[in-house]
Amino acid sequence: EYEARTGRMYKPPLSSARRKNIEFEPLSTTALILEDRPANLPAKSVEEALRHRQEYDEMVAEAKKREIKEAHKRKKIMRERFKQEENIASAMVIWVNEILPNWEGMRATRRVRELWWQGLPPSVRGKVWSLAVGNELNITPELYEIFLSRAKERWKSFSETSSENDTEDAGASVADREASLELIKLDISRTFPSLYIFQKGGPYHDLLHSVLGAYTCYRPDVGYVQGMSFIAAVLILNLEEADAFIAFANLLNKPCQLAFFRVDHSMMLKYFAAFEVFFEENLPKLFLHFKSYSLTPDIYLIDWIFTLYSKSLPLDLACRVWDVFCRDGEEFLFRTGLGILRLYEDILLQMDFIHIAQFLTKLPEDITSEKLFSCIAAIQMQNSNKKWAQVFASLMKDNKEGDKNHSPALKS
Repeated sequence: EYEARTGRMYKPPLSSARRKNIEFEPLSTTALILEDRPANLPAKSVEEALRHRQEYDEMVAEAKKREIKEAHKRKKIMRERFKQEENIASAMVIWVNEILPNWEGMRATRRVRELWWQGLPPSVRGKVWSLAVGNELNITPELYEIFLSRAKERWKSFSETSSENDTEDAGASVADREASLELIKLDISRTFPSLYIFQKGGPYHDLLHSVLGAYTCYRPDVGYVQGMSFIAAVLILNLEEADAFIAFANLLNKPCQLAFFRVDHSMMLKYFAAFEVFFEENLPKLFLHFKSYSLTPDIYLIDWIFTLYSKSLPLDLACRVWDVFCRDGEEFLFRTGLGILRLYEDILLQMDFIHIAQFLTKLPEDITSEKLFSCIAAIQMQNSNKKWAQVFASLMKDNKEGDKNHSPALKS
């Protein structure tokens, strides 16, 4: 502006008063603290200059302290990671050389159960999951290929029907059996979006599409339900295609998964009731807090159970939950839910209905396996000397007796 008005080049005065002992050109706050004022302003007093110097030294000391703290933190993380990798490597040798060759004889031993609790080595995870889940349905790779071919035919006919005839009758005829095939396409892109591998063009997109499509043809009575894509995706990451399908179909055939994916309200309510028995037993304060807001388990448990925690927890932690779920069955799903509530109990006690629901729908991303599994270990799955299976069986029995007492035959 000065140059524009006067037509003269502005030459700043030589900084003869500039501090000589500074090894770098001061920037922003440093300049404000250390630099002398411009000639047209009153000079700093000795006290002010000393105070500014002291403030600067404190800033530098604080920055160094933070840097040292961060360096220690990084070293600690690296040490823990190295230790973890060593543990995984040694565990892998035991699983490969000792446990897997003698699976039936060793799977239930205390030593194997303790090793299992610590998390399975990624290289054997898929194999152990397959063995633990089993194959009661006797599905073969050939059977998978048959249902995959059927799914491809359905997709083809569905797209032809949609393009040629968009009438309600055409839609209804497809809906009668495997209309959920089309819903799969929408959901695949929403599966682990941060990984990008399941999105269109990604290496596992078609694979996930195939497994889910084959399942909807294999079990048209269940069809495709939102949440299945996460379960199938986790299996695909750990198993070959046909093996992933076999594990997927058998996993979804378990009583708990079947109840949820078929939306069997009566059975779902039994699971929620059993969960609340152990909720009250382990976390009475939080249980009453939830009760005061009429916050029922379905608000947060449904999403957790539908995806086996793979959507709610970081993927590596979800796999660790799956490890023990494959060992202990459905009980561990509900024990994990109580572990999460225990981990965040103090925070949840300060929240109202809306904030609790939002918090449990999207859990913090910094949740660690050490903290969560420490809380899960503290959860006692026993009520009045009854274990989970006994409590659930008791609820089922009460329901059957209730049905008898309210049956029209008895009333008449």
